[in-house]
Amino acid sequence: MCSKNFRLNFSGPVLLAAFLWFLMFSPWTKHWFNFWIGIAVSASILMVISILLKRNILKQFQWTRNAIIFGVLSAAALWVIFYLGDYFSNLLLHFAREQVDGIYSMKDGQNKLLITLGLVFIMGPAEEIFWRGFVQQKLIDKQGEWKGFIFATLIYALVHIWSFNFMLVMAALVGGAFWGLMYRYNKNLVPIIVSHAVWDVLVFVLLPIT
Repeated sequence: MCSKNFRLNFSGPVLLAAFLWFLMFSPWTKHWFNFWIGIAVSASILMVISILLKRNILKQFQWTRNAIIFGVLSAAALWVIFYLGDYFSNLLLHFAREQVDGIYSMKDGQNKLLITLGLVFIMGPAEEIFWRGFVQQKLIDKQGEWKGFIFATLIYALVHIWSFNFMLVMAALVGGAFWGLMYRYNKNLVPIIVSHAVWDVLVFVLLPIT
């Protein structure tokens, strides 16, 4: 019974996330709607489901000054990691620049202020509540800390596979591992949400890696 409940309460939301990410990133469906609206709505749906299925997730918020500072500093560190990754990728992979430019093309013609507000107040918080607070914690409860971290990171990367963009999948893998490790060692979602939101704004708006 417990195993069946786990499959229903875990697999259902994860499959829904995979479907929503397919709609947003696949070459057959991504032109159906505005990407930024799509990801904001998708992440919000998953966040609401997470809270409904795992109400104690709201207890994983500890708003302290140190948590916020750590979140900001970790976002800066992750930006440096991506900057170095971009540099070496361009040296080793002939397709890297084209694929990275393809990621950045998603914001062409879009209002930067609206993108920033969406990243800070919707996408960053909602994604971390779902991917770390719900998915990773569910897997930790079932498989243990390290297996839970590894499986959650792989799932987070793999839902981006329909973009057929190797650099995007690797970016999700690195970002997922980074925030997953933060969650592995500190179950407070606040610094992770701050880190995700600030990193998003840095890499997409303020200091694009191009």
